[in-house]
Amino acid sequence: MRVASLLPSATETLFALGVEPVGVSHSCDHPPAARELPTLTSTVVDHADRSAADIDEQMREVDGAVYDLDEERLAALEPDLLVTQATCDVCAVDASEVRAAAERLDPAPDVLACDPHSFADALDDVVRIGEAVGETDAATALRADLRERVDAVRERAERAVTAEGRPRTAVLDWTDPPIRAGHWVRDMVEIAGGDPSFQPDGPSEPVAWADVREFDPEALVVAPCGFDRDRAVDAVGDLAARSGFDDLAAVADDRVYAVDGNGLFNRPSHRLVDSLEALFACLHPEYAATEPGELDAVARVDAAATASVRADGG
Repeated sequence: MRVASLLPSATETLFALGVEPVGVSHSCDHPPAARELPTLTSTVVDHADRSAADIDEQMREVDGAVYDLDEERLAALEPDLLVTQATCDVCAVDASEVRAAAERLDPAPDVLACDPHSFADALDDVVRIGEAVGETDAATALRADLRERVDAVRERAERAVTAEGRPRTAVLDWTDPPIRAGHWVRDMVEIAGGDPSFQPDGPSEPVAWADVREFDPEALVVAPCGFDRDRAVDAVGDLAARSGFDDLAAVADDRVYAVDGNGLFNRPSHRLVDSLEALFACLHPEYAATEPGELDAVARVDAAATASVRADGG
C-alpha cells in the first residue's frame, strides 16, 4: 500500500509499524529517514530560530491558509491512503482540505483523519493506523507493549503519590503568550502522579499569567510546540521575565523543566509513552527508572540559569 502521511505523529507510527510513507509533511522529522522522503506540505510561517512571540505574531497575521498542500506532487505519488488529522487547526493541513484534495485525484485515495483528544485516544490510533495499512498484528503488538509501559509508570506513580502526594503540576506548550497544554496532557499528568487540575479538559488554551501565579506550580514543565530542548530552555526566559516568576514554588525548588516539545508531548504518536515516562521522572524522580538529568530531551532549568536567561534578554 502506498501511504502519504501529512502528520508527524502518523509518520512516526507508520515507521514503527514497518511502513515507509511515499510522502510526508514538511514537519515530519522522526525517524531521521522521514527527512529524506518527498515533502507534500509547506507553511508561510517561519519557525527557524524565531521566538515564541514572533511565531505567534506571524500566525495571527496570516491571511488565508497557514499550510499548503502540493497537490501536483501528491498526484504524482499515487497514494492509496492519506493520513491526516482533525485535532488542531494550527498544527497541520486541515482535514477538510485534505479530503477535498483527495476527491480531485484519480483514483481518489482513502483518507484517515486521526482526531485524538485523550491519552488513550492517541495510543488507540496506533491500532487504527495499523488496520488501515494492513499491519494489524504489528500494531496490536506495539499497543500491548505501550500498555505495559504505561502500567509500569502507573504502578510507580501510585507508590510515589502514597509517599509524597501529588505535586501541583503545570505543563505549558507555549510561553508567549502562555498556553497550557490540553488534550492528552491532563491524562498524562494524572497517570504520572501529578495534580492535573491546571491542565484544561479539552484543547490547549491561553492562560493568564496571574492564574499561573495563583496556581503556584510545584513542578513546571515547559514543552513549546515545535521547539527542541534548547529552544525550550530559551522559552523559559519568556516566563522568567514575568513578574512573580521567582516566587513560584517550582522555581524556588529548582523544578522547572524545559522539554523537547517537538519530540515529546506535542505529537500524539506512540512516543507519548516516552513523554509520560519523562514527565514521571520530572514529578517523582526518586521513584523513576531514569532521573530527568539523564534524559536527553529534558533540561532542568535552575534559578541561576533562569537568571542568566533573563540577563541575556530572554
